[in-house]
Amino acid sequence: MSEKESKHISDQELLAQFKQTNDNRLLGILLQRYTLLLLGVCMKYLKNEEAAKDAVQQIFLKVIHELQRYPVQYFKSWLYMIARNYCLMQLRRHGEKHVAEFTDNIADEAFPLQEEIEKQQMISLVETSLRELNEDQKTCITLFYLEKKSYQQICELTGFSLMQVKSYIQNGKRNLKLLVERKLHKADE
Repeated sequence: MSEKESKHISDQELLAQFKQTNDNRLLGILLQRYTLLLLGVCMKYLKNEEAAKDAVQQIFLKVIHELQRYPVQYFKSWLYMIARNYCLMQLRRHGEKHVAEFTDNIADEAFPLQEEIEKQQMISLVETSLRELNEDQKTCITLFYLEKKSYQQICELTGFSLMQVKSYIQNGKRNLKLLVERKLHKADE
């Protein structure tokens, strides 16, 4: 795959292809997209260009190793976290002054980022699972929860009876929960 061809492929597609084939060229393309970002992150923390360049190389090696062990949904965010953690470890090892204070400030900034990543992952899981529901349940769940329609409005829009609408929402919600839990469990394996 040429560099030109790879520009139109998303991170997730490249990651999935890499996981299937273990073709390091695919991982190289993915990492090349974020080399400048990594260098910038490392410069921000390490305040030294040579140390930052070395850190980027070490992070690349760590990424290759970690990708074999963990499922990754949002590559860019995950890569940022790996880089940040690596730099903080380097600062601790070298006994930089004010590392604890610096780490606390960064942790305050990073915690919402981690929460946002988890929230986006959950939204993605729910969206995927919603598509797997049967049509009647999917329609009623979408109208009720996403479009904020009342039971009566759903009856009018779909032609379902009130009992059917309530049943589709209740069963759809239960099935959606089961599908999401199954996906979460599978991701943890």
